[in-house]
Amino acid sequence: MTKTNLILMRHGESEWNKRNRFTGWVDIPLSKKGIEEAIEAGKKIKDYPIDLIVTTNLIRALMTAMLVMSEHSSGKVPVILHTGEGQLDEWGKIHAEDCKNELIPVIRCNELNERMYGDLQGLDKKETAEKFGDAQVKIWRRSFDTVPPGGESLAMTADRSIPYFVDNIVPFLREGKNVLVSAHGNSLRAIIMYLDNLSKDEVLHLEIATGEPIIYEFENEKFIKQT
Repeated sequence: MTKTNLILMRHGESEWNKRNRFTGWVDIPLSKKGIEEAIEAGKKIKDYPIDLIVTTNLIRALMTAMLVMSEHSSGKVPVILHTGEGQLDEWGKIHAEDCKNELIPVIRCNELNERMYGDLQGLDKKETAEKFGDAQVKIWRRSFDTVPPGGESLAMTADRSIPYFVDNIVPFLREGKNVLVSAHGNSLRAIIMYLDNLSKDEVLHLEIATGEPIIYEFENEKFIKQT
């Protein structure tokens, strides 16, 4: 089996990361620092082959992927696929065969979206801790099974992220494609839990920096993290 690369990347800092607000599924763009982080990440992986990009439907992950590719040495152009989206799909067809080798398909999905924080979304994290207590907010943010009001636990995020990864990303790696995944802290935490065989306790201590590539080699059905 051909050895391929899986590159996982949490989006750069968003405007609400900067302002210390719970973001979840609220569609907030990158901050200026986040843009710079994504560009720097692109420089770090500019010579890694990339055949496919998987990102989420949230703009901070999509912006990150596009900025990363703006630095890529291949010079290839990301093309966002709109499969099944009606007129957008039909009218976006490419009819010039000679340009298709210059493109990298971009698949978007909801399954790898950030953990949904429910009633906490938009709230200031410091003010929320003052209102409910540091211990309660820590449980909402850092426990595996506890659900914040109206939201998702990390376990629930893993229940959608891991199956999507196994069913929709691993097959491309098996085909010999190198894949960049631009997603979010908690969906990536769930995927890394699966890849590194982490326990429920171990994954709670896993910190994923914004705009920092995490690279695995995939060969013979095994993932090996690169340093």
